[in-house]
Amino acid sequence: MVKQRFVLPVDPDPCPDLMIERGPKGTGVGRWVPDDKHTLLAKWLGGTRQARVKWPQRIFIDPFCGPGRLQVEGETFTRDGGALVAWRQSQAHAVPFTHIEPERTAACATRLRALNAPVQEFTGPAAETAPKMAAAVPSGALVLAYIDPYNLSYLGFDILKALAKLPKVDLLVHFSTMDLQRNVDIALDDARARFDDAAPGWRDHIDHAQLAKVGLREGFFNYWLSAVKGLDFTSARHMPLIRGDRNAPLYRLVEFSRHPLANKIWDDIAKPANLELFPETDG
Repeated sequence: MVKQRFVLPVDPDPCPDLMIERGPKGTGVGRWVPDDKHTLLAKWLGGTRQARVKWPQRIFIDPFCGPGRLQVEGETFTRDGGALVAWRQSQAHAVPFTHIEPERTAACATRLRALNAPVQEFTGPAAETAPKMAAAVPSGALVLAYIDPYNLSYLGFDILKALAKLPKVDLLVHFSTMDLQRNVDIALDDARARFDDAAPGWRDHIDHAQLAKVGLREGFFNYWLSAVKGLDFTSARHMPLIRGDRNAPLYRLVEFSRHPLANKIWDDIAKPANLELFPETDG
């Protein structure tokens, strides 16, 4: 029996008068957002539904939620943002999140409430709200944290440290390879320390004098990966490299968990032939 290909549904906007994310140029976001990133998020939620059904408290945390609605370049209609994709998928699998914690914009929270989602809204930079989000999680709850910053400089390691204090938490992290590729050599000498918040101490642990730019990027990524694992996580083996409309590498989706089953489920859904995978990495 041929397995049916998953297609991310396009649902109506519950609040069409609210703001829409249309990318930095205002012409729309890339097609990779729904086709790759949100599709993988939805498939991961489907794959982990049996685990979540055992938990009375199921929490979804999104420290970079945006307005909850986006428009893809070239399309005349709009689509759900990540937090709404997560809520609708949790409902579709009959294991709805009992609590959703979005950050930054009231539009996302308003859209979620219009769909009867149990929302607790946090306002402010993710570095400030992440500890508050973690503190608001009920004891013993199962947590999925979706970390989707616009670029690497916003991926503060303190955000991950705050969430790592939760005993039952899985992380799905957007790691911007494009930002790293463009700026890692500049960051090396930049007094503003562009990437120091993302991977504290990286300059002291990479022999940058002996590395070309490609090696410097790989060294940074591996150092960051080890630092997150040092928070008592293991990473899934497969880390899909998402490419843009011109085939340029944009970011990797990296999954971290404290349970091998979560890693296995991510590996099962993140290895389609059309997604480039990072070289083998031990969990």
